[in-house]
Amino acid sequence: MAHSQVQTAPVEKADTSRAYRNYVLVILTLVYAFNFIDRQIIGILSPFIKADLGLDDAQLGLLKGVYFAILYTVVGIPIAWLADRYSRVNIIAISLTLWSGFTAASGLAMNYTQLALARIGVGIGEAGGSPPSHSIISDLFPKEKRAGALAVYSLGIPFGVMLAFFASAFFLQGGSADWRTVMISVGLPGVLLALLLKFTVKEPKRTESVQTEDAEKPSVSASLKTLLKIPTWWGMALGISFGSFGNYAISTWIIDYYVRAFAGLDITQLLIAFGIINGSAYALGVWLGGYIADRWGKQNKKAYALLPAIALIIGVPALYFSLQVNDLWLSVGLMTFLLFTSGSYLGPSFAMAQTLAPINVRAMSTALFFFVLNIIALGGGPTITGIISQALVPSLGEVEALRQSLLYLIVPYALSIIVFLWTSTKIVKDWEMAESRGL
Repeated sequence: MAHSQVQTAPVEKADTSRAYRNYVLVILTLVYAFNFIDRQIIGILSPFIKADLGLDDAQLGLLKGVYFAILYTVVGIPIAWLADRYSRVNIIAISLTLWSGFTAASGLAMNYTQLALARIGVGIGEAGGSPPSHSIISDLFPKEKRAGALAVYSLGIPFGVMLAFFASAFFLQGGSADWRTVMISVGLPGVLLALLLKFTVKEPKRTESVQTEDAEKPSVSASLKTLLKIPTWWGMALGISFGSFGNYAISTWIIDYYVRAFAGLDITQLLIAFGIINGSAYALGVWLGGYIADRWGKQNKKAYALLPAIALIIGVPALYFSLQVNDLWLSVGLMTFLLFTSGSYLGPSFAMAQTLAPINVRAMSTALFFFVLNIIALGGGPTITGIISQALVPSLGEVEALRQSLLYLIVPYALSIIVFLWTSTKIVKDWEMAESRGL
């Protein structure tokens, strides 16, 4: 469309209408939602899979965490390398088709090994989702609007989780369907979305075309060295990682906990409630995090790290009380408050991963960010919680063991607060250095 106007970014930005930019953002957010439908579904169906295949908490923890995370994190790095060079739209479309197919295949697994292999497949596919998407968004939106755009993109998390809960409630109502039907039903629609993406979204021009001639451009390895020496980059990566360690553990184990602790509960009702909570309270927390950070950040760059710290200080006590009360809906209400506050770090953290990165390694910055995040949070949270729970079962029984294991999550949340507060002392200087390189 703008083949004769590659020399200046403003023309390209003007050429890309606001309506089209927003359309691309919506499609990428939908893709991200499917990413989380397929990631979350195993945590929701966990009690049914446990009963059907006769698994213990440690085995379930591995399915929810490590098996998915290990190749997801490793494959993310080469995919980001490709995304900084080749068509990002194609990479996302192929990845979405892969992970949706493997989710459907999970429904055909007849034993633990087959289910583990399908989860590894989902992880490989999902690795190609976020780094190219973040890179596309950064090329379509100016830096002042980037945290807001990435916060909208991050809404794919709560909306995806919401849809996973709703789909499970729909298929499991009345006890007519089993967990396999749910897996197949949420996997297949992703393939249709991949086709919509491929045929309606054009590969955007990279903003780096405006920076320098090839001769002056820093090499990728030089840019990566610069990136990994930025204290704020590490601070935001570890802050989001420790916070998400808790969030991933809760999102994958909370249904198991409620099914065990409150015998005879209406599972369909609980799934619908959690769907609504994720689509409203958590989504609002995610959106507000990006919105407030961008507003406050205009006056004070420290806002991008202070806001997540303050939100977690307010929200984390709710986790403790949620696991102590004997009333199901009071417990769910307290958990909702934690979800609302903990959503706030996503927009600011992802924005810093992009804003502080040298332009030629933006997708790689996000991939490395996710590498740190997912090894710690996705690999660690659900798996360690399951292993601790299983270790405590002989002495405490299944209900108390899982409750105690979830209570220990206060530790990673506290680490997250500390790291975000530390980061707020580094952010101003690092932002200035990024501006001197040209954001």
